[in-house]
Amino acid sequence: MIKHPLLNADMNMLAATLGHTDEVTICDAGLPVPVGVQRIDLALTHGVPGFIETVKVWLASCQIEGVVMAEEFADANPAAYEALMTELDNETERSGRSISVTYLSHEAFKKRTGISRAVIRTGECTPYANVIFRSGVVF
Repeated sequence: MIKHPLLNADMNMLAATLGHTDEVTICDAGLPVPVGVQRIDLALTHGVPGFIETVKVWLASCQIEGVVMAEEFADANPAAYEALMTELDNETERSGRSISVTYLSHEAFKKRTGISRAVIRTGECTPYANVIFRSGVVF
């Protein structure tokens, strides 16, 4: 049995097959998933699992070098935005590597998910709780 916190088989397969700069979206329950992009649906009910819970597990399991999020996120959902930024700061401290942050309009963000290797849908039911992770390398 694996020792790291990621138990979901589909997410493990995704993590194991990512290459440098591949993108993965973690989103709330309402974000549309583009046709042709793999959907890993974790949503069980409202709020379960939560966005930040899912982000924490992903960060503990994968090396990232950057994130993309909607410009509207900070104003529309300050609690989730601040929690995400705290997790990114924690990851920077743990890894010793900086994480770039790019902001797009929400409409441009939704289009950008079309190049994600997968969209991981959580049960989060708060607005704009969405992030695209750009994979880094461990060497």
